[in-house]
Amino acid sequence: MLNKLLPPLKWRFPVLIITSILVGLILFIFYISKAHSYLSDNPATCTNCHIMAPQYATWQHSSHREVAHCNDCHVPHNNVFNKYYFKAKDGLRHATMFTLRMEPQVIFIHEAGQQVVHNNCIRCHEKQITDPKLASSVDSHKAHMQDRPCWECHREIPHGRVNSLSSVPNAQVPLPESPVPDWIKKYVNKN
Repeated sequence: MLNKLLPPLKWRFPVLIITSILVGLILFIFYISKAHSYLSDNPATCTNCHIMAPQYATWQHSSHREVAHCNDCHVPHNNVFNKYYFKAKDGLRHATMFTLRMEPQVIFIHEAGQQVVHNNCIRCHEKQITDPKLASSVDSHKAHMQDRPCWECHREIPHGRVNSLSSVPNAQVPLPESPVPDWIKKYVNKN
């Protein structure tokens, strides 16, 4: 069965060379793009793409910084498979837009992301939402909790009124490390 998949004997060496080159290129692209960092929950990963600098900077100055990172809000938490599927799907969309220079000046969250963020707000703040003291003391508490996203009232949380790169022009964010090895940098600086 496996022999049917193998190329003829005279083509095996060229196919091995071409396959090795392709695998090497894929691994190199994986390394250069820091794709492995997207498997983590490190918020600085979001700055690998420069366009997320305002969102990172405003999150750094928010009350959520101490209790939540990007994935706590922007990735589903109902099961591990859905979490990584969503991260992969959203990450590929972001990487494609960034690579093709299609990123917008003003970033808005997509509809699927909005639902995830809303569900995570409810997941973390469920006790405040269902607090009987709030329900009895806040006018129309139950009406405010239905058929509307949380950020309709809490729009400053956690990113403030960030809409574009120009809204936080002097944001100090961690710069992505250069993927160029040190030995190449030294060689280039000598010449």
